[in-house]
Amino acid sequence: MDSFSKSLADEVRNSESAPNLADALLLTEQMLKLARSNEWETVTALEKERKIAIETCFAYPISDSQSGVFSEALAAMLQMNEELVSLLESAKEQVAIKRSDQRRIKRSVAHYLDV
Repeated sequence: MDSFSKSLADEVRNSESAPNLADALLLTEQMLKLARSNEWETVTALEKERKIAIETCFAYPISDSQSGVFSEALAAMLQMNEELVSLLESAKEQVAIKRSDQRRIKRSVAHYLDV
């Protein structure tokens, strides 16, 4: 776990009003690590948990005294989320390339069998 994310999550968790934001931050970091390993099924499952944590977190107003730590946590989450989206787009491109290659191979095999 990234020490910055962990210390930020600890700070958010200790704010009393946002344990769910800390959970969302840590889930986002975990999702990013899994995405880097192409473990998309697990990333998808964690996204459902993260969505619930975020919705719960913002169900109540954020106090002025907590706004700084909330802003910092959200900025970190958004940065990690941008990388997640970039990894997802790259994975989609790879799948499209593989499909194209498979279609080409299938046509070649079919042509060979027809000869």
